[in-house]
Amino acid sequence: MKAAVLVFPGINRERDMARALTLISGRQPAMIWHAQRELPSGTDLVVIPGGFSYGDYLRCGAIAARSPIMDAVRRHAAAGGLVLGVCNGFQILCEAGLLPGVLMRNGNLKFICRDVFLRVERSDTPFTRGYNAGQVIRIPIAHGEGNYVADAATIARLEEEGRVIFRYVSPEGETDPVWNHNGAVNAIAGIINERGNVLGMMPHPENHVEDALGCTDGRGLFAGLVDYLAKAA
Repeated sequence: MKAAVLVFPGINRERDMARALTLISGRQPAMIWHAQRELPSGTDLVVIPGGFSYGDYLRCGAIAARSPIMDAVRRHAAAGGLVLGVCNGFQILCEAGLLPGVLMRNGNLKFICRDVFLRVERSDTPFTRGYNAGQVIRIPIAHGEGNYVADAATIARLEEEGRVIFRYVSPEGETDPVWNHNGAVNAIAGIINERGNVLGMMPHPENHVEDALGCTDGRGLFAGLVDYLAKAA
């Protein structure tokens, strides 16, 4: 798997992401500065990591979405290439028009940093083939603006088309406002685009891939991508 991790001013999870990709794929990703205009030839997966690009000025991800490299990301996605945006990366994908909706301030207006439980809604996407549909996984979050919001028609379309991939739930897999930590509509934690090759999610799977950290539930996402690309080759 040939991956590229984008780096913007203020991004601070790029090394975590690079480590996870290297551990699971056995290959170090390319680190791509935002001012570049092209992705490395043969790139399979583009990852936009978490952090605070441009200090979250204007709106989270708004400035980064207009960086030169994002035109290359749009071309990559349009050609069927895989794109993963995590936390600030999800915000950037929405601001860039690659995913619908927007990430607003958390419902309690506080920064939240803790492990949460997610239900994997589908296992037939490149990003979730390492899990079973309905499986509950534990993944960390760390954000102040993770409250996913979209108009009613967009939410209905996402639900009808099965494009909600991860949802905040209880440890038993039940949806409940108590476990919807940021107040996201329908407890949405991650969505894909219509084609299914672009995923945006608020939780950080890259931080749960090593036994030393006490949980490896994030490995399934990366292992699934490796498997998908190996079979597609």
